[in-house]
Amino acid sequence: MSKSIIEEIREKLFGLEDKKYAEFQRKLIPNIPPQTIIGTRTPRVKAYAKQMIKREDIGLFLNDLPHKYFDENQLHVFLLSLMKDFDECMEEVEKFLPYINNWATSDQLSPKCFKKNKKELLKRINHWLRSKKEYTLRFAIGMLLQHFLEEDFKEQHLYKVAKIQREEYYIKMMQAWYYSTALVKQYETTLNFLQQNLLDKWLHNKSIQKAVESYRITDEQKEFLKTLKQK
Repeated sequence: MSKSIIEEIREKLFGLEDKKYAEFQRKLIPNIPPQTIIGTRTPRVKAYAKQMIKREDIGLFLNDLPHKYFDENQLHVFLLSLMKDFDECMEEVEKFLPYINNWATSDQLSPKCFKKNKKELLKRINHWLRSKKEYTLRFAIGMLLQHFLEEDFKEQHLYKVAKIQREEYYIKMMQAWYYSTALVKQYETTLNFLQQNLLDKWLHNKSIQKAVESYRITDEQKEFLKTLKQK
């Protein structure tokens, strides 16, 4: 009897196992069961995804949700990131988002086809921003950060992210990362936003802290930002 693609993939991932790297990852992602982390290094999983995306039966793996292992989730996001057809990719992303259970998987889901479909992507982001799921929300903010802080930036996006009033650490850290990156790329507009004190103290100060740590912010800007910290 031939192996299923699920068994084949799992066998391959265990063949790429790095026990020391697994221990390192378990410390970085403490909120998922440690036994679900095999310890495969990202470049190897990405290379494997490039092979597997060509398989006609890869849909069997993509539909096998939830996956048992973190590394299977990582392979899943790298497969989605390689998809060229926007509608097909978005359908698969929507299917997978509810099963994301950690920040690393959320952050590494970055489909290349999103860059050429900004209008439709923004509609989906606005939908995801209303999600009750922690990592769907984190992903939505991450997509705003990645795709809408340069020529497609709108001041209203700053306010949309501010409306997210959640206490989950991984959501708030992504909000802070978003605002600190916005200070790098849209300094004057984001500075004006921060001076309105619309964010809670922790998020306000963390956003400034992360911006001050950036080499892309001038020393003069850093000194002024420090004066805006809430006490």
